[in-house]
Amino acid sequence: MVLKSFLDKLPRPTRRIVLELDLARGVLETFPRNPLQMLQVVGATAVSDLREHLTEAVKDERVAGLIVHAVDCGQPMTVMDEIAHLIEAFGTRRPTMAWAESFGELSNSLAAYKLATACRTVWLQPTGALGIGGVEVDITLFRGLLEKAGVTPQFGQRHEYKTAADQFVAPEVTEANREMTHRLAQSAVDDTVAVIARRRGVALETVWEAVNSSPVVPERAKELGLIDEIGYRDEAYAKVLAEWAAKPGDLLYASRYQPRPNLVGAFRRDRPKVAVVSLRGPIETGRGRPGTFTGPSAGADVVDEHLRVALRDDQIKAVLFEVDSPGGSAVASDFVRRSILRLRESGRPVVARMGAMAASGGYYVSMPCDEIVAHATTLTGSIGVLAGKFVTRGLYEKLGLKRESIRIGAASGMLSTATEFSPEDWDRLNAELDRVYRQFTTLAAQDRAMDHEHLESLARGRVWSGADACERGLVDHVGDWRLAWRRVCALADIDPEEATPVRIGVGSVLERIIPARSSEHRAESARISLPTADDLLTRAAELVGLPIHGVLSLPFHIKVR
Repeated sequence: MVLKSFLDKLPRPTRRIVLELDLARGVLETFPRNPLQMLQVVGATAVSDLREHLTEAVKDERVAGLIVHAVDCGQPMTVMDEIAHLIEAFGTRRPTMAWAESFGELSNSLAAYKLATACRTVWLQPTGALGIGGVEVDITLFRGLLEKAGVTPQFGQRHEYKTAADQFVAPEVTEANREMTHRLAQSAVDDTVAVIARRRGVALETVWEAVNSSPVVPERAKELGLIDEIGYRDEAYAKVLAEWAAKPGDLLYASRYQPRPNLVGAFRRDRPKVAVVSLRGPIETGRGRPGTFTGPSAGADVVDEHLRVALRDDQIKAVLFEVDSPGGSAVASDFVRRSILRLRESGRPVVARMGAMAASGGYYVSMPCDEIVAHATTLTGSIGVLAGKFVTRGLYEKLGLKRESIRIGAASGMLSTATEFSPEDWDRLNAELDRVYRQFTTLAAQDRAMDHEHLESLARGRVWSGADACERGLVDHVGDWRLAWRRVCALADIDPEEATPVRIGVGSVLERIIPARSSEHRAESARISLPTADDLLTRAAELVGLPIHGVLSLPFHIKVR
């Protein structure tokens, strides 16, 4: 208390600060740990950093407000929603303004406009437009192309909604695929329209009018109450800076904002800790791959190590488990699920926070948690299984290649791309698909405290939006990271304002260099690896759409723009 009284008497800097968030500079959820990937995101803003900066900035009397350049930044709707929620929270105590040259040019910019409505005022350039024309999802089938190339796809699935292999096998879009995809798109648009109407204080019908008559000229958008001002960037800046008693020299990127050091809190050792563990990318056995061009895969060994770090630390009172994955290996997913259960058995609650997707294996690792928080547009569920192969014998013949296989063992050539499945191979494949599906549904019903028959009606490989999944009991809450944080703290009976997040797996430079003594050594949780030639080949397979990550996987994304 003496230190706090002394600090309160110190003179405060009087310089005003106007924060800027320019989405055109790039946004990502967290900075990558891979050195090569870090070079690709210089200047970008990490949502994890933005959360911390805006939370502190709103308490800083020097900060006059926030200006947001609202443009599409290539991120899924869930990430845009995370940013919007942070802006809304900041806006309860400080003024906020969004501006855009245009929300699309004869194109759809629904996600960027939805984010802009989190600000108190929205400016649009006179020559721009409000392009919020809804959502289009294309389903492309490659069977005809594969036949011409001499490639024969052979896949089994459980069940009709597990449509990942349809793009290779089906001659036409199946009714189950069409129904599921339509519902996912409809759910995303319904949520977006409802959020825009609430933030702008207009009727749902008004927003739907703009959607169905898109693009809307600025004057009409203003008449509908969907924007506040029409003007260029310099006009918008001049007006808000004058209103906020600030000048251009007061502008500062939110990512560069540095809060005053909390010297009082720095001396406290009794603050409860909540571990934050992330699982991002396709789930694989082993240590996973760093990923050169896209995000990394999630190695089950690494995720398990991170969870064991939290398990061994008595100061960790709970775990927030961040999941953003299309799924992957059933074995790897089950390995991670076991690690979650061990944490819960130790008396520490675990809350899963789903990102853009937590489907199939991504749902498998989330379902044992005490609670699950998803975004309204999270792709989740997909409780099902598929497996198969591409037979390339015809392609080899077209190319004039000769291939001969030497096999020892009746099942040695089962997954060979040189020959089709034999009747015995199909029997083995179907038996394994049935076994994994039965295991998945049984454990899902157990973890979610559902009757198996009811769970089965929600499974069959169907992908649900976060909003629809919540209505059906597959997740517990629809909300952002802050809601997940409040829920995990509540379950641990600690004050969310007092708790300290401890991100497991982000070690010091020394921890990343020093060799680990054993698999239990903490340094293991901070290791990074550089891409190998195999990683590059795997990326090439990803680019042509080959399913490489396992039987519990979801190969597609729905992007709302």
